[in-house]
Amino acid sequence: MAIPGSILDNAQTKELRTYLAGQVARAAVIFQVDEIVVFDDQLGNSVSTGAPKKRAHDCHVFMARILQYLETPQYLRRALFPMHSDLSCAGLLNPLDCPHHLRAQEWSVYREGVVTDRPLKDKEGSHVYVGLQREVVVDKRITPGIRVTVKIDEASKDFKKKMVGKLVSSAEPREHLGVYWGYTTRFAPSLSNVWSDCPFPGGYDLKVGTSERGNVSVDDPSFSLPKFRHALIVFGGVAGIEECVDADEKVPVSGEDSNTLFDMWVNTCPEQGSRTIRSEEALLISLAALRPHVKRSGRAQ
Repeated sequence: MAIPGSILDNAQTKELRTYLAGQVARAAVIFQVDEIVVFDDQLGNSVSTGAPKKRAHDCHVFMARILQYLETPQYLRRALFPMHSDLSCAGLLNPLDCPHHLRAQEWSVYREGVVTDRPLKDKEGSHVYVGLQREVVVDKRITPGIRVTVKIDEASKDFKKKMVGKLVSSAEPREHLGVYWGYTTRFAPSLSNVWSDCPFPGGYDLKVGTSERGNVSVDDPSFSLPKFRHALIVFGGVAGIEECVDADEKVPVSGEDSNTLFDMWVNTCPEQGSRTIRSEEALLISLAALRPHVKRSGRAQ
């Protein structure tokens, strides 16, 4: 899913901005989102006159840092996140409690870890701290301080023998076991970069825009999503996707023609009882409404 960081500028204090970013993360993991793209809609840096507005923080960097911090297992945060003012209110955040946020005595063949600077005497390789009493030895030399996903040898299950494992892709737990393994966070400098910088070969084969002016409603009995492998759901800021499109000079259409940028232009909450739906509310409403359709149509071969 993609969302502009400027939604945080609608919060009055750092505490509220932190909590709002946490709500985005919670919504993402509840509905098993694999990637969150924080994009700069060019609306958070200007006032109505169009002149630059100096701010003590960058809302996009702030949101991305909070999202990355929350997705990281608690036992790795001290090693991966140095002290930073953006994290000064992190104590207010509700934990995500994802499957990869494992407890110290909880066994899993896969674990997230960080490479330590402890040397190996006998052979090439690295020690990886995975939140257990003993570090895991892998057979590749990796730069210390890098976060990795480790598959631990089943013989190490009793926690008494030497912990041995191998480095694997962070996507492997989901692909092999069907276990949700958190999300990645990506920053896009503009709306157009959201899909042009897509990390998946072939890009997103289904792009869904959400708007109260959508030409398709989830309440339609015939509503369905086409088959896809990588779907992208885009949310607008305070004024919607249309304003984001108008502010992006790289997009060749005007805001009123925003629907042409997407494969589907969907109203996920028809007949709303409030004039406005806040971004954090739109996330939960839209992801909940689309979830059964995503489960039916996803992972097309």
